[in-house]
Amino acid sequence: MSGRPVKRSLTLARHRTSVSLEDTFWKAFCDIAQRRDQTINGLAAEIDAARGDIGLASAIRVFVLEDVMRRIDRSDRPEERSSI
Repeated sequence: MSGRPVKRSLTLARHRTSVSLEDTFWKAFCDIAQRRDQTINGLAAEIDAARGDIGLASAIRVFVLEDVMRRIDRSDRPEERSSI
């Protein structure tokens, strides 16, 4: 596993941009988009619109981490363990 960020291309509002993310965060980001039945660009645009004054790469990392934390929290509840 490489911890080095890799530059990835995205299109936001018909403009090409790039974001440098580690493979682990990129894979998790893609998995979230797939789970939500969204394109990667669509999910990135959603994150971009809500990110405020932090960089897009940081906003994606925080988004991924919050998603993981929510899923862990749900898995700790006995009534939801069987559905995960």
